[in-house]
Amino acid sequence: MRRAWATGLASCTAMLVLVAAAPQAGAQDKARKARAAASAASAAAKARDGTAAKYAQRFAAECAACHGANGRSDMPLTPVLAGQPSLYAITQLFLFREARRGSDAMNAVAKNMSDDDLRGFSDHIGTLPPVPAPPPAAARIRRAWHGQGRALAQQHRCVACHGAALDGGQQVPRIAGQREDYLKMTLRGFQAGTRAGYTQAMTAAVSHVPVDDLDTLAYFVARFPGVTPP
Repeated sequence: MRRAWATGLASCTAMLVLVAAAPQAGAQDKARKARAAASAASAAAKARDGTAAKYAQRFAAECAACHGANGRSDMPLTPVLAGQPSLYAITQLFLFREARRGSDAMNAVAKNMSDDDLRGFSDHIGTLPPVPAPPPAAARIRRAWHGQGRALAQQHRCVACHGAALDGGQQVPRIAGQREDYLKMTLRGFQAGTRAGYTQAMTAAVSHVPVDDLDTLAYFVARFPGVTPP
């Protein structure tokens, strides 16, 4: 009896010790997991920062000469990248790399880009804030074209895809403040079927628009939200 009682008491004592220790062990395990998660998050953040810095430097070295250090190009027929969504940028880089969108300069630049390069450059472009277009010379301000362009943008549903502010988003480019000469070339390319897009939406949208209206749209969009003519 005494031996059985002693054995039972020892077992109960051991169980009590285990029960008491369990919460402490659980808390220690949670603490270890939290420290590991924090360490992993810190490492990932450092890696992202390092990648972002790398592609900012590469953009300055490889892209800024044509597209501008701040993403606003001063070169004729060269698009403004400032304010463009990263998803749109990576799509265009992919099309250039695969030679689905024609441009001798960009096809040459993109042909050796890895998928990581596409992501790195597009992520950097996505961080560039919009840069306002320089004020036009007085001789280039056409009072009637502002009203006509605004009406055409509504008529042809530019705002339906590009937004009321024409600032785009996701796969849709920002067109507000884009270079006028580039807009003219692009709109005519879509109409002629020589400019490739991710979808056929733009080709369908401008297929029946008179060329003069395309030029009016380009004038209006390049100056959006517009200057007030004297």
